[in-house]
Amino acid sequence: MNLKQEILKLKSKKNAVILAHYYQRPEIQELADYVGDSLGLSQNAATTNADVIVFAGVHFMAETAKIINPTKKVILPDLNAGCSLADSCPPDRFKNFIAAHPNHTVITYINCSAEIKAMSDLVCTSSNALKIVNSVPKEKPIIFAPDKNLGKYIMKETGREMLLWDGSCIVHEAFCIDKLLQLYQQNPDAVIIAHPESEEHILKTATYVGSTAGMINYVKKHPNTKFIVATEAGILHEMKKEVPKATLIPAPAEEDNTCACSECAFMKVNTLQKLYDCLLTESPEIKVAEITRKKALIPIERMLELSI
Repeated sequence: MNLKQEILKLKSKKNAVILAHYYQRPEIQELADYVGDSLGLSQNAATTNADVIVFAGVHFMAETAKIINPTKKVILPDLNAGCSLADSCPPDRFKNFIAAHPNHTVITYINCSAEIKAMSDLVCTSSNALKIVNSVPKEKPIIFAPDKNLGKYIMKETGREMLLWDGSCIVHEAFCIDKLLQLYQQNPDAVIIAHPESEEHILKTATYVGSTAGMINYVKKHPNTKFIVATEAGILHEMKKEVPKATLIPAPAEEDNTCACSECAFMKVNTLQKLYDCLLTESPEIKVAEITRKKALIPIERMLELSI
């Protein structure tokens, strides 16, 4: 069976749309109707006319699609496609954290569960985080969760003090500064670009810091043709398509692995076979309790309005 052809047949038959994150396997990105970062994926989920949304990403992304577009059936190829960052912020603990710090505006990074979004005043992505934080009056104190690294970056860029939740992404914390500097010494003509979920010492080495979409746009417009890329290695597929003449070097991880780079095991659990199976059976289906969905929708809609 030709899985790619069968997936396309099922997609047409069921009036489905496949949304994929940049970190997905290349063969999944190639089949997707849209490939993007969290902001772009949210915007596409909000406006699609498809009956079924197949979310080739991780659980919180599929949840967000269901929150935004509840009349659509949202399916995820593998329920084990989780997120270490989302897992670092349990709802019961975060509820107590908010209660202990009243009168704060609560801004949460989109990489969190529906329950966490439901406790938030605003949601942001790495694409619009600075804009979202700057939309809050300066005299208003802010809680930012769950990513402390992104939070520190925002504080540095905006000059705003924020109360940070102690969460992080294991993928972006896996980069090794010593190996990165060694790699740069070997490639002094390369430009280092990094995602703001990375640790501060990694960001200090970067010429450009931004979202996955921002990094791709930066490489497209930059006159240089060699880049060291400090984010999950899946982005290299789309980046190479956009800038085929560029030399793209994944930033090295602390521990050696098959690509000597940092990969998200959660993102990679989705496969073509699982994509086919979930389209065929229309499961696993993502569901969000209506009371939670309505509360979580408010900060997401505020984000989308501010991102126009």
